[in-house]
Amino acid sequence: MTPSARLQAAIELLDEIIVAARDNGASGDNIAKKFFKARRYAGSKDRRAVREHVYAAIRRFGDRPESGREAMVGLAQEQPELNDLFDGSAYGPAALEETEQHAGGDTIPHWLQAKFAEPVDSHEQRALFDRAPLDIRYNPKKADAGLVEVDWPEAEILSLPCAYRLPTGTSIENSAPYNSGQIEIQDMGSQAIVAACLSPAPKLVLDMCAGAGGKTLGLAAQLPDDTRIVAADTDRGRLNRIEPRLRRSGTRNVETMLLSPNKEAEALSPLQDRCDLVLVDAPCTGTGTWRRNPELRWRMTPKRLDQTVQLQARLLELASAMVAPGGRLVYAVCSLLDAEGGDQTDAFLKNHPEWRDIEVDLPIGRPYRKGTLLTPYQDGTDGFYFTCLEKM
Repeated sequence: MTPSARLQAAIELLDEIIVAARDNGASGDNIAKKFFKARRYAGSKDRRAVREHVYAAIRRFGDRPESGREAMVGLAQEQPELNDLFDGSAYGPAALEETEQHAGGDTIPHWLQAKFAEPVDSHEQRALFDRAPLDIRYNPKKADAGLVEVDWPEAEILSLPCAYRLPTGTSIENSAPYNSGQIEIQDMGSQAIVAACLSPAPKLVLDMCAGAGGKTLGLAAQLPDDTRIVAADTDRGRLNRIEPRLRRSGTRNVETMLLSPNKEAEALSPLQDRCDLVLVDAPCTGTGTWRRNPELRWRMTPKRLDQTVQLQARLLELASAMVAPGGRLVYAVCSLLDAEGGDQTDAFLKNHPEWRDIEVDLPIGRPYRKGTLLTPYQDGTDGFYFTCLEKM
């Protein structure tokens, strides 16, 4: 492909991602996979160049552009070398016009900027677009730290138990330690939330929004084998992805539970007032994961934020009913917005005087609004807010 053809391909791929973001469709990564699968003539250098154009535009513009062309024309305002690629050639984009519309604005949508947690200032916000590292944890029931350091001598030891950081781009999925369940890929922020759940060691655990089971597996790896862990979710596809991971890790004390949306209480009723620990890794806007998923900004609207906050409050209420007296509830979001973090904790504690917040002693994170805040700038993790609550 010529440089102009690569730019045109980026415009076409951006068009699909923009529509999906508007209509809450497939993720950008999945769209890109299908896009290149239908264009097998594109070599590896072509695909890399197209992706670089696409993600440069996604990272640059906080507000969703009207089209892929507007996005690339906007990017050309700041990268003049792109102007020459609008050459009207057979496979390239049409030549630029004097009155051409182009994307603009801030990196973070203006309506969102004042909604971040107070410590997330302009320096912190810029770090939300840095390249994310590759963190792993080893399974202490199947391996030890020596395994990681033998296979990857360049691994950096992190401050949490079992946690290591590898150079970005390290191949993990085809390695023997990964395929044997000795290691898992997991951001250090997610590992910190698991660590907050471990003391005191619970006997009955409900991971109420388990998804594909990353934190479920982390809990199973570090809790005794006689701990009963229930991994529940309303998304069948995501929940199904935990099964091969359980087999690979050799975990036998996890059971899955598919919930029906808005009917979760009925399925969970056998666990009511019985759980020593309930983890609610709640659905959220994902502002803390922009390093990995910058297109999430294009999916956000004030209406969607309000709907998400309402869902979180409902799940927090539901989860609290499952906790036994003296048990704990850990509420977490990969978001740095107060509405999804500190505001939720304050509202819950105001309406439930029988609960109290518990201080968590971890080597990373900083106290914030009855919980803990993790950010890329301060901690090198994805952005998280989590709080540990105890039923008195």
